[in-house]
Amino acid sequence: MSTPDNIHTEFHRMLGRDAKEAQLRQRGHVFWFYGLSGSGKSTLANAVERKLTERGILTKILDGDNIRSGLNRDLGFSDQDRQENIRRISEVARLFLDAGIVVFTSFITPKRDLRAAAAEIVGADDFTPVYVQASFEACAERDVKGLYAKAAAGGVKDFTGKDSSFEEPTTADNDWVVSTDSQTEQESINELLERILPLIELTANA
Repeated sequence: MSTPDNIHTEFHRMLGRDAKEAQLRQRGHVFWFYGLSGSGKSTLANAVERKLTERGILTKILDGDNIRSGLNRDLGFSDQDRQENIRRISEVARLFLDAGIVVFTSFITPKRDLRAAAAEIVGADDFTPVYVQASFEACAERDVKGLYAKAAAGGVKDFTGKDSSFEEPTTADNDWVVSTDSQTEQESINELLERILPLIELTANA
C-alpha cells in the first residue's frame, strides 16, 4: 500500500499550464455554480458553455448528478459525504484547470466551508463562486426532477432547504449572484458572459 514516503510527484517535469493556455489561446478558470436543486445551475452552465464554444473556447462541465453517477457514486448526502464529494470534484476541476480549460461546476454546495475548501484546492485566483439564487418555493414549483415532491413525502433524506440547511453568501464573500427568480434565462446568460469573458480571453499582449 502506498504511503507518502513512497509517492514522488512528477509535476515539475510536466508541460506547464502556461503552455497549454498559449496553445488553446485562452485562460483556464473554474466557475463554481452553486445553489438549491432546481435553481438553474445546470441550465445556465450548459447554455453558457455553448456560447463559449461558438467563440472557440474549450470548456468542461462537471455536473453534480453526473459525478454522483460515476466517480462519487459511493457517497451519500451526510455532512461527511458532502465534504468528500466537494473535495474530489475540486481536485478534478484543478486537473482541467491545469490543462488550460474553462471549467463550470454545478453542485448544491450548501455550506460556506465547503465552498471555501473548494477554493483552497483550486486556488482562489482561478476560482469564481457563482450563486444561482432562487427561493425554495420557486424551486419547489419548478421541481424539474420531482425531488421536492419526493422530499415533501419523506422520500428524500437530508434534502437541502428542508432537512439540511443552505447557507447563502454574504456581502463579504464577494460571490457572483445570478437570480433566476428575478430575471429571465437569457438575461442570466448575458450577465454571465459579460463577466466571464474578460477572465478567460487572452489579450493581444498576453
